[in-house]
Amino acid sequence: MCNHDLNKHKIKTANAHDMEHKKWNRRSFLQALGLAGAGTMMIGGAPLSASTNTKLAAAISASETDRVLIIIRLKGGNDGLNTIVPIYDYDNYAISRPSIKHNLNNLINLGSDFGMPNYMGDLQSLWDNGGMKVIHGVGYENPNQSHFSSSDIWASTDANNTTQSGWLGRYFEELYPEYILNPPEVPAAVQIGSIGNLIFEGDSNNYAFSVANPNQLEAIAQNGTVHDMNNLPDCIYGEQLEFLRGTTNTTYKYANTIHEAFENGVNTSEYLDEKLGKQLAIVARLIKGNLGTKVYMVTLGGFDTHANQAEKHQELLTDLSHSINKFYEDLASIGMDDKVLSMTISEFGRRTYENGSNGTDHGTAAPLMLFGPAIQGNGFIGNHPSLTALVNDNLDYEQDFRAIYASIMENWLCVNSDLVNEALLNVNYERVDLGFNCSALDVDDFNRDRFKHFVIYPDNDTIIKFINPFTQHTVVKLYDIMGREIATLKNEMLFAGEHSINVKNTIKTKLSLGQYIYRISVGNQNFSKSLIIR
Repeated sequence: MCNHDLNKHKIKTANAHDMEHKKWNRRSFLQALGLAGAGTMMIGGAPLSASTNTKLAAAISASETDRVLIIIRLKGGNDGLNTIVPIYDYDNYAISRPSIKHNLNNLINLGSDFGMPNYMGDLQSLWDNGGMKVIHGVGYENPNQSHFSSSDIWASTDANNTTQSGWLGRYFEELYPEYILNPPEVPAAVQIGSIGNLIFEGDSNNYAFSVANPNQLEAIAQNGTVHDMNNLPDCIYGEQLEFLRGTTNTTYKYANTIHEAFENGVNTSEYLDEKLGKQLAIVARLIKGNLGTKVYMVTLGGFDTHANQAEKHQELLTDLSHSINKFYEDLASIGMDDKVLSMTISEFGRRTYENGSNGTDHGTAAPLMLFGPAIQGNGFIGNHPSLTALVNDNLDYEQDFRAIYASIMENWLCVNSDLVNEALLNVNYERVDLGFNCSALDVDDFNRDRFKHFVIYPDNDTIIKFINPFTQHTVVKLYDIMGREIATLKNEMLFAGEHSINVKNTIKTKLSLGQYIYRISVGNQNFSKSLIIR
C-alpha cells in the first residue's frame, strides 16, 4: 500500500473507530444508572424473598459445589502476538513488527516454542507450578472487527450479532426460572466495568450485580449501601437527594450481603494500586468471605493500541500478571486457590503487521489464557495460527471461542450437557480438554422436558405462550410492577402441548399501559417473567 493510500486508509479507519466509541445504547444507560443488573427489584417497598429451590436449581447447585469462574475481560482487543510470542517462527514475527517486536533476550521461555515478555514474569510461578494454560488462535468464523459488535458476539455467542442475550444470562435464566419474583439469596454474578455488555443478559433480566468500577463496589462492600445518607443539605434539594439515594440503596438488594462477605474476608496479599489489582483484591475478599457467587467478571481496559503500543501494552500486561499472581497467592492462604478458575477474553486480537504509528490495528484470532491450580498442568492447547497464511492480513482462527465456553460450563461449572447447548443457542460445540472435569449429573424427567414460556405482541396484543411437557394443573396469574395481584388468567388442568393466553381479552377490563409480571405455576414449579401491555 503506497503512502497516499495508507494515509487515506488511516483517516477512514480513525473516523470509523471514533464513531464506534460514541455508541451508547439503552442497556449501557440502564446499567450505568444501576437500573439493570442491580440484583433484583423492590416490590411493595421491601426486597423480594429468596429463590425457591427448583429441581433444576437444586441439581445444578449441588453439582457446582464451591467452584468459581473469573472472567477477565481485556477490553479493546489484546495483541496476542506480543503476549505469547511464537519463538518457533521468530523471523516472520520480527519482520511483521520491526518497531514493536520483543527481542528474544527479553522473553521468558514457556517451553521451546513460545515465550512471554519478561515484564509478565509474575506469571512464571503459576506456569512452573502447573497453574497456567494458553489456548492458541481463539476466534470465530467471518470475524467482526468492530469493538461493540465483536464484544456482543463474544457475549451472545451469535456470530451474526442478532441475539440480544448472553451465554451466561441464558444459563442463569434456566437456573433461576422465577428470578423476578423470587431472586436467589446471593448475586448470580458480580460484574465490574463492561457496562452494557451482554454476557449476563437474559431475555427479561440482567443477572449480574453490576458496578461501573472497583471504587463503587468497594464503597458498597465497605458500607453496605450505594450512597452515603449522612451530611445531606437541609433544604428541598437535600430532601430530594435523600429520597433518590435511599431509593437506589434499597434497589441494590445485595449490597448488605456483599458487605457482610467483604467484612468476613481479608486480603493476605499486597496488590498493586492498579486497575485490575483493585478489582481482584475485592473479588478475593468476597470469595474468602463466602459470598457464594459463582461467576465474576472483571475488566481491564486500554488494549486498543493503535499507537505507541509498546509502553501501553507493557503497563497493562504488568498489571494483569501481578494481579493474577497475587490473587491466587491470596486464595491459597486459605486453601481456595484450586476452587477458582480464571479465563481471559478479548473481543479480537490485533493485526499481524504493525501500523505506521508503532501500534497495531484491529485483528482477529488471539490466545486465551487460563489460570488456577485446577487446570492441573501448564501447556498449550491447539495449534498456533500461521504467520504467513493470513486471511486479509489477519491470523486465521484455530479454536472456536464457543467450544471453550461449552467446555468450561460443562466441565468446570458442571452444567448438564443439554443445558450447555441450550445456553449456546442450541449448538453442540465440541468440548475441549482443559485439564478438569465433572462427574455426570443426574437429570430428572422435569429437566429433560423443561417448561417453556414466552410472550409475543401481535397487533398490539399481549399473548403469553407456554408449552406443557405433560398434562398437569396450571395456574397463570398477572401482577402489577408493585407485586399486587391483578387477575388469575388460567386455573385448570391443561393437556401437554402449547397453550396461549391473550392477556387483555382474558381480563376483559382495561389495563393501564406499561410493565406487568406474570407467574405460571405447574406442580411445585413456578416461572415468572415481565411483560408489556401496549
